[in-house]
Amino acid sequence: DGENGAIIVNNADWLLDLKYIKFMREIGSKFTISKMLTAECYKARLEEGLTFFEMGYMLMQSYDFLYLYNKYGCKLEMGGNDQWSNIIGGVELIRKIGKDDSYGLTFKLLTTKEGKKMGKTEKGALWLDPEKTSPYEFYQYWRNIEDESVYTVGSMLTFLPMEEVKRLASLKDEQINEAKKILAFEITKLVHGEVEAKKAEEAATALFEGKGSVENMPKVKLSDPYCSITQAIVECNICGSKSQAKTLISQGAISLNDEKITDIGYMLSEKDYEVAHTILKKGKKVFYCLEK
Repeated sequence: DGENGAIIVNNADWLLDLKYIKFMREIGSKFTISKMLTAECYKARLEEGLTFFEMGYMLMQSYDFLYLYNKYGCKLEMGGNDQWSNIIGGVELIRKIGKDDSYGLTFKLLTTKEGKKMGKTEKGALWLDPEKTSPYEFYQYWRNIEDESVYTVGSMLTFLPMEEVKRLASLKDEQINEAKKILAFEITKLVHGEVEAKKAEEAATALFEGKGSVENMPKVKLSDPYCSITQAIVECNICGSKSQAKTLISQGAISLNDEKITDIGYMLSEKDYEVAHTILKKGKKVFYCLEK
C-alpha cells in the first residue's frame, strides 16, 4: 500500500512464455562465452563440469532485470555477493539494449571458515518460519556455529555493542561456548521474540547441562507410539527415509533414553515410555521428546 508500496511478482509469468529461438537471438547474442567464463561462479566449476543450464541461468536472471526495468522502471537489483556476476549481466544487458543506467548492489553472505554459505542444517535450510524450523532448532543452530564465526555472526546479526562482540569473539576454549549461547539467544530473540528465546535456552540448558526444564524441548507425537525406531526417526525429521535412519543406527548415532540403539529392527514399547520424558537423540546435539 502507499505511494511507494512494494510489488511482488513471479518471474514464471514472463519466462515460461519465452520462445527459445527468439530469446537466444535477441538476448543470447548480447553475451559472449569468453566474458561469462571470467565470472568466479563459472571459473570455479570448469574443472568439475559446467552444464549449459548453469550457463543459461545468467541469461535468465539478466532478462529478469531487463523485464522489470521495462515494465516497472526498476533500476536496482540487490542480492548476495555470490550473485554479483548475474547482476552485472543484467546491468550490461540493459546497457546493450540501449536503455539508461541501471545498478547492482550486493551484500556480504554469512559463510563458514571454508567459505560455504551458513544457514544449512542437517534437515536442509534454516527457516525463519517456526513451523519449518522450531525456535529451539533455530537457537541450536547458532549455538553450534564454529568458533571462528562468532565475530561475523555477532557483528552482522545482533545489536550487541561492537566492543561486546569483540570481547565474545576473543574468548577461548570453554568460554567461547558461553559466547555462542549469548549470540544464539540474541538472534532467536530478534526472530522469534524473547519468550521463545528463553524457552529455547531453557530447553538447551536442561538437555546439555542437566538443569532447568525439558518442557520446551521439541516434541513429536508419533502416528503410532509403538512404531519401529526407524519410523520414529523419520517422523522426527532427523532424516528423510528409513534407509537413512538404518544407516544412522549402524553408525551408532541414535539413542533412546540415553541407551544406544544397535538393532535396526527395534520397536518402541511401553517400557520406553515408563520414564518422565522419552528422549530420542541423534549424536550429541539433536534431541526430540516422544509423546504417546
